[in-house]
Amino acid sequence: MKQFLSFVRKEFKHIFRDKRTMLILLGMPIVQIILFGFAITTEVQNVRVAIVDPSKDISTQHIIDKINASKYFEVKRVINATNQIEKVFRHGEVDLAIVFEERFNENLNHTGKARIRLIADATDPNTAITEVNYATSIVAAVQQEMIGTNAVPIQIIPEVKMLYNPQMESAYSFVPGVMGLILMLICAMMTSISIVREKETGTMEVLLVSPMKPIYIILSKAMPYFVLSCVNLINILLLSVFVLGVPIAGSLVWLVVVSFMFIMVCLSLGLLISTIAKTQVAAMLMSGMVLMMPALLLSGMIYPVENMPAILEWISNIVPARWFISSVRKLMIQGLDVSYVLKEIAILTGMAIFLIVVSLKKFKVRLQ
Repeated sequence: MKQFLSFVRKEFKHIFRDKRTMLILLGMPIVQIILFGFAITTEVQNVRVAIVDPSKDISTQHIIDKINASKYFEVKRVINATNQIEKVFRHGEVDLAIVFEERFNENLNHTGKARIRLIADATDPNTAITEVNYATSIVAAVQQEMIGTNAVPIQIIPEVKMLYNPQMESAYSFVPGVMGLILMLICAMMTSISIVREKETGTMEVLLVSPMKPIYIILSKAMPYFVLSCVNLINILLLSVFVLGVPIAGSLVWLVVVSFMFIMVCLSLGLLISTIAKTQVAAMLMSGMVLMMPALLLSGMIYPVENMPAILEWISNIVPARWFISSVRKLMIQGLDVSYVLKEIAILTGMAIFLIVVSLKKFKVRLQ
């Protein structure tokens, strides 16, 4: 028994001596519970609303006040004309538009009926349905209040319109996210593993004594994954269009350009991980912690970023997949012009330049 306890103590000392192992054993559960606890939610909150109210009467104001008082909605814009609705959607300013018909209160009092249009961005069908359901429930509650105070029965009729995805196809939502996930898997994870494999087996030193400069050796290791990522990008787009029925509504050229930028970001992330990790297992674990979980939970691929706490929403800004998925949705699904994704392009370009410079500098120092 004494020998057994001594072996147990020895094993504990080995674990405590390795800081990276301790980080994985104790840090990963904390990160996971925070991410899964706050990022994963079926509720839709902080829905940005635009209001079109030509009548501006007591009934419409009562509905607007109820919507603004709800924890799910926040009135961001008041628009004077319906022809401005698509513009605010294109700029990403709102998620839902509520349009009242003219003489709303007058129609309620004279005919007992009035119409209200709910226009939602259906690039994410599940979120759009939830937003519309929340809004219609508020309208129904206001209608019940009015029925209690009016002598005649009244009815507020909601008319729903889904922009960009009227058929409510789920493929419109997951195709941009799957593109980002696949490209990140192939570029970042596989690049880091392939380079670490050379270091782990001791063949990297053999490569470095060759006539080629170290930077060219490193880039030559990353180039096959760039080519494979381009092939996968073509396959994804072809399957999306011809099998899943998701059209490329915008510019195919700019969609490819943005994808290339994202591939470069992922490749540089893989190089950066390879400078830190000493073994393939460590590279896999780091890729899973640093890339996979944030790409799934903090990129807006599955759960809207706006629903997350402020700290997680801020952290999501440094997740490359968030900006790639956002730009793909705008170019591919919404069919917007490239001017609407200049912010995403600038951020991805800046990330690519920064990560390439840092990863190559660190790699050169480690391998000299």
